[in-house]
Amino acid sequence: MTNQENRIFYNSAQFLLSASKLNQCPDDSGAEVAFAGRSNAGKSSAINTLTNNKKLARTSKTPGRTQLINFFSLNIDNTRLVDLPGYGYAKVPVAMKEHWQKHLDQYLQQRHSLQGVVLVMDIRHPMKEFDHMMVDWCESTQVPLHVLLTKADKIKRGPAQSTLLSLRKALKEVLGDKVTVQTFSALKSSGVDQLKSQLDIWLDTSEYELEEE
Repeated sequence: MTNQENRIFYNSAQFLLSASKLNQCPDDSGAEVAFAGRSNAGKSSAINTLTNNKKLARTSKTPGRTQLINFFSLNIDNTRLVDLPGYGYAKVPVAMKEHWQKHLDQYLQQRHSLQGVVLVMDIRHPMKEFDHMMVDWCESTQVPLHVLLTKADKIKRGPAQSTLLSLRKALKEVLGDKVTVQTFSALKSSGVDQLKSQLDIWLDTSEYELEEE
């Protein structure tokens, strides 16, 4: 996005619709970025901080409550943020986990407008089972991955940087230049500009406009 007219304003995000199945999703055109993460990793808080709207994505003291794929429209036509269902929390029944995983897999495998995945992890507990599953999926499909190490305010800067660097090195061995990693704190609103910069790259719709002309 080079000029003001084509600039995405993330605080313009508005709820579009919720889908429980792939055929309920919006038209598969344009560009969208999906946020994924274990249901207690701070995904909703990250989305709300990015969009400067505390009520946009649901936050709950009961992780795993959001069971649908939620779409949010942005100020540029045909660009969207997507909040994928939380997954992996121990108190969620196994059958529900399997249901979510099935529909997550269909979305991730078949959604052509998906330009990248933001994988949200608690910096104190990175690379749990769900995170490995998402990394494996990104490796097999070559969809770019941006890892958001949330709750960075909960640990000291030294350990935070150590986790960042070690995880970045490990993931680059698997995904190469298809992965980026950063620290983030919703509480301190730190890392927001870096996240926006990555999303701007993924959601640049100029290439789609050229294809349509």
